Amino acid sequence: MRKLLSVTFFTGLLTLSRMIAGFIVAKVVAIYTGPTGIAMLGQLQNLINSITGLINSPVNTSVVKFTAEKHLEGYEACSSWWRVSIRWTIILYSIIAPILLLFSSFVSHFLFETETYSWIIVASAFSLPFTAIGTFINSVLNGQKLYKQYVILGMISVVLSSIVMLSLVVKYGIQGALIAVTIQNALIGLGMLLFAIHKPWCRLKYLFGSIDKENSKIVLGYVLMAVVSAVTMPTALIIIRKLLISEVGWEITGYWQAVWKISETYLTVITMSLSIYYLPLLSTIKSAEGLKKEIKSTAYIVMPAVALMALIIYLFRDMALSILFTESFRNARELFSIQLCGDVVKILSWLYAYALISRGATRLFVLCEITAAVTFVTMSYFCIKEFGAQGANIAYLLNYIVYFILVYICLQKGIKENS
Repeated sequence: MRKLLSVTFFTGLLTLSRMIAGFIVAKVVAIYTGPTGIAMLGQLQNLINSITGLINSPVNTSVVKFTAEKHLEGYEACSSWWRVSIRWTIILYSIIAPILLLFSSFVSHFLFETETYSWIIVASAFSLPFTAIGTFINSVLNGQKLYKQYVILGMISVVLSSIVMLSLVVKYGIQGALIAVTIQNALIGLGMLLFAIHKPWCRLKYLFGSIDKENSKIVLGYVLMAVVSAVTMPTALIIIRKLLISEVGWEITGYWQAVWKISETYLTVITMSLSIYYLPLLSTIKSAEGLKKEIKSTAYIVMPAVALMALIIYLFRDMALSILFTESFRNARELFSIQLCGDVVKILSWLYAYALISRGATRLFVLCEITAAVTFVTMSYFCIKEFGAQGANIAYLLNYIVYFILVYICLQKGIKENS
């Protein structure tokens, strides 16, 4: 647990820098574009999260897992897994990029109710390769447990990309904000490439060449899990935001987005620690008893921390809205309580979901993710009609209660199947 606390501290520094940078950007966007701009930015961010999740799926979890398992045996032992992951990424990009280019106008209209921003969708297609490169390098560092390098590089990337984003927002307003979101991950990926190109593990012989078909099938399972995660929840959020826009308008949707942004950002302190330390650790545990023990011991530390952060956010919500956004967001204060309760349940459920990923329980994980997305949208449809913007938060809380129950049951089943 000391290791977890140490990793949490370092990732907390990275997350703090991301939080500060993210909120500075959000503040500037709020000043220059208001609640409507925040809502539009949320739509694009969910699309970017979805397509980057798709393209990153082969070079994310599977690279972390198998690098963590094999790196002590040398780079050659890792290379077969790296090659497979990179090849799957290339295959996915060759599918995703043409779709984005061909349907850019449709996607723009779906997100923003206008085709004006179709060029943003085109730009996102060209930025994807650099995004995947950055994710691969981060995953290799994570798998080798090079946490300090991971954090330092992350902080440098945050600073540089934030400077670019702020410059674009100030100069071009909402269009600049949309451009910034589109290219941010690509800029980070380019910076990571400049760092890694001189590392001994970053050699063509380790990254490209013949692959093992059995390894390819195993990685495909992780790809499917990552693809489902990348598509389901971001798509659900886009649909829910459209429901809100239809029922309560762009401005109130902007209030909801502001609260969601605060919630999403403070939880990153926890989720980064889980992905950097918790997932690789679970991947090395072979026994069912050991897995259960690790989940419980982690929960004893993580859950009180999440509850405390949620309480602090709630008590200082007025200050947070004033500092991070503008006075025009004051009405968003009523949307915090239920959202923050949902955050606590969400993290508890993720402790078990990560365990499913570590066991390679593809079918069960996919079932949980699809069910969660469908129930979230369905509950939101009825709750928003009844309670307005607060209905989306009610649906969020109820959905993660259902998700926790489902993932807990599936993990018990997954442990039995793999033991």
